[in-house]
Amino acid sequence: MPYTAEKPTQTPTSDELRARIPGWGADLDPADRPSVPRERFDPAASGAHWEFPERQPEKWPRERSVEHQFLTPVFGTGQPLHGVSGKIRRLAYERYSEGRAAHWLLLIAGDRVDAFGSHLRSFLTLRPDNPITETGVAAEFRHHGVASRRGTRRVDLPHQLLDPIVVAGPWLVWMGAAFMAARKVLRATSGTARRRGRDERGAPRRAARD
Repeated sequence: MPYTAEKPTQTPTSDELRARIPGWGADLDPADRPSVPRERFDPAASGAHWEFPERQPEKWPRERSVEHQFLTPVFGTGQPLHGVSGKIRRLAYERYSEGRAAHWLLLIAGDRVDAFGSHLRSFLTLRPDNPITETGVAAEFRHHGVASRRGTRRVDLPHQLLDPIVVAGPWLVWMGAAFMAARKVLRATSGTARRRGRDERGAPRRAARD
């Protein structure tokens, strides 16, 4: 008993525990452990014919975290880094450890830059991106999106207010920027045209006075 002078109860023996608790100590005998051969260092037991696996050829520099001395023997090549997003991602791997927030923030920024570039390239095709149908906004109104969350404890409820900002925010920002740029170009063009018209009307008057 703690905090008293009484002698604590002796720990039960293995036989007593086995008799009292069904299945207790089932893995005490190494012969009954499936993982025992894995705990024994025996390279010959694996059947491998090499000490280090053959390395995959690195056709272009692949990114790796600063914690690793070299690339893993096998790595993916399906999505090579490209453009500005690739430079941002490579900076994250070359300069910052995976334990730094800057590493992951740069990867997120690279992902957003890559997504924006993909959106721009889609407008040069016959099927550009459609933010209304591809983000699921229409489904919120067609399939009772709000009603399905009301009065429930769904984990996505706090994030529901942020979804319009996260999804539609970038589109609204770029649409606003495009509108402001177009308006500025139109104003500059119309101003030039008006000045040119005034100059053309004023030229005959000056000639008549001369």
